[in-house]
Amino acid sequence: MRAAGLWLAAAFLALVAVAAFAPDLLAAHDPLQTDVMAALQPPSGAHPFGTDQSGRDVLSRVVHGAARSAGIGLLATALALLIGLAVGALSGVAPRLVDAGLMRVTDVLMAFPEFLVALIVVAVLGPGGVNVAIAVTIAAVPVYIRLARTQTLTQRSTEYVEASRILGVGRMRAFRRHVVPGVLGALSVLATIGIGSAILAAAGLSFLGLGPAEPDPEWGLMLSGGRNVLGQAWWISVFPGLAITLTVISATVLGRALRRRLDGSAA
Repeated sequence: MRAAGLWLAAAFLALVAVAAFAPDLLAAHDPLQTDVMAALQPPSGAHPFGTDQSGRDVLSRVVHGAARSAGIGLLATALALLIGLAVGALSGVAPRLVDAGLMRVTDVLMAFPEFLVALIVVAVLGPGGVNVAIAVTIAAVPVYIRLARTQTLTQRSTEYVEASRILGVGRMRAFRRHVVPGVLGALSVLATIGIGSAILAAAGLSFLGLGPAEPDPEWGLMLSGGRNVLGQAWWISVFPGLAITLTVISATVLGRALRRRLDGSAA
């Protein structure tokens, strides 16, 4: 059962990747083309996911929305990983005063829910897809910093790092060759799980009107657009909601599987 779940998760994420990079393979309609005469049509052969208030094909908008929704999540996660690696590793090798200062700032940020931090940041920066990615990145960075620092301290005390130092390998060279790869491996596992959280946070901000604006197809924005006609046209919100849910679940399943494998290897 666990293997089947992993394969299903991987298959769905592969489908999302195809939708993001080659949407025309999955969607036949223009996601921005309106047809008032075809507004609010239920799912049918011509429109498998139905149409929205403007007569736009919901399937095409969900497919084309994968590039924006998943793209924002991937961008935010990649930035959070890189910043967390740099700051966390620096904190792990820095003098005690610098380390304490960085950790106190990290603790303050971690004291607030990630979505609240992202909401405050995007409210200051203004709406837009790029600003949402920045906000989600800032909200997620503290976790990566904390893990990178912990892994740096752990890797520095390992036998092979000590052996390399005894053999005359320079401090920075030993750090780059032995410490950074181990820290990056742990952060990569966290990032796999974090992609789902980032997509969910970005969709939540878009739902509140702080992300991409109409008529751009984006999953959170589509959810928001269908809430007022949910009783009349449930498909407008249900299908992008399913896309968000399944993407988050799939990324989490793969991330947890990688973490179990890493823990097993470490053991």
